[in-house]
Amino acid sequence: MGYIFAFLIGFGLAVTGGVTMIAYLNFLPAGLSWVDYFIFIQGRIECYFLPIGMLIMAIVIYRFPNRL
Repeated sequence: MGYIFAFLIGFGLAVTGGVTMIAYLNFLPAGLSWVDYFIFIQGRIECYFLPIGMLIMAIVIYRFPNRL
């Protein structure tokens, strides 16, 4: 049960971070360059949720007991 809960936490973090990064892509048509975009998201804590969530999910998938 703990593995499933950890996976869902990781999934929620990954979704939150991914949606946030996609939403910030709306700054590009407003005149920001790609370099400015990456500098901007580097300072936003919610953009780090994507890699943290993917890492949590990868750990849970690797550690999940496989009893076939």
